[in-house]
Amino acid sequence: MTSLPRISCVILCHNYGRYLDQAITSCLEQEPGHYILHEVIVIDDGSTDGTEEVCRRRESDIKVIRRKRQGFGQTLTDAILLSSGDWVAPLDADDWFHPAKLRACAEVMTRETLFIEHWENVVDSLGHPKLKDPHAGGNTSTLLVHREAALSLLPVSNEIFFHALREAGRGFVLRDPVTFYRVHPRSMTDRSTPGVSQDYRAEVCIALADRLHAMSGNPPPWATGRQLKRISRHFRALASGHRVESSVQREERLSALFLIPEMLNDTIWARDPIVPWFRSLSSAIAGRPQVRLTTSQGHSAHY
Repeated sequence: MTSLPRISCVILCHNYGRYLDQAITSCLEQEPGHYILHEVIVIDDGSTDGTEEVCRRRESDIKVIRRKRQGFGQTLTDAILLSSGDWVAPLDADDWFHPAKLRACAEVMTRETLFIEHWENVVDSLGHPKLKDPHAGGNTSTLLVHREAALSLLPVSNEIFFHALREAGRGFVLRDPVTFYRVHPRSMTDRSTPGVSQDYRAEVCIALADRLHAMSGNPPPWATGRQLKRISRHFRALASGHRVESSVQREERLSALFLIPEMLNDTIWARDPIVPWFRSLSSAIAGRPQVRLTTSQGHSAHY
């Protein structure tokens, strides 16, 4: 790249004032590298706790956008619209960045790369390790997205929308765990009620698949129309997989089995590996969920 990439860190906050100061500090105290920390923005989405006080105390270092609550999807959409850097690093306010995050990600930025995701350290409400080993990322706080490319996918309901850039061959995965992902009882995502998290993920994947198919007639610069149709099928296959898992979690094995042919069809059209389909088939036949129902599993927006 001919000039240093400008990175906007955007913190998404709704009633996470008790964690917000740590999130802000983690953005401001990044190690120097081949990038420019362009701005740190906090979007206060209608918080009623101490969030406003924290923002006021840190207002000389950050930009604050405070409004009535509009929900996670709109807040993530606004994280792209209201930032002005070349890249956007969203951060749920109850998580925080490792000091090496931006430096490590900047090292793999190229003209072809539009999406970067990395691994994470999973911690509990007090910030203590919850899992012994680092965990694969993909959730809000573990990605950076090129703003111009992200604009073509707006509006979004979930960070999964940005995964389309990876599926188009424009992504890079770092195994460095440079985010601390906090799991706690007040996380937005319900990971304990059978089927709820998986149904939500399926809805997001279907919405994204529909969006990509509609975009195929007038594709953005980062993909061809044919690619978008294939990626659309990929997310439909993912949606079917989530629905199979949801049915198995709710002990509805027959419903799960009915979804298997559709998942296979979309998997073939997407030219995806067959292994996820085989795992879903095995799960449906055995009636045994692939995802353990616990608050330490499952990654999704939880701000």
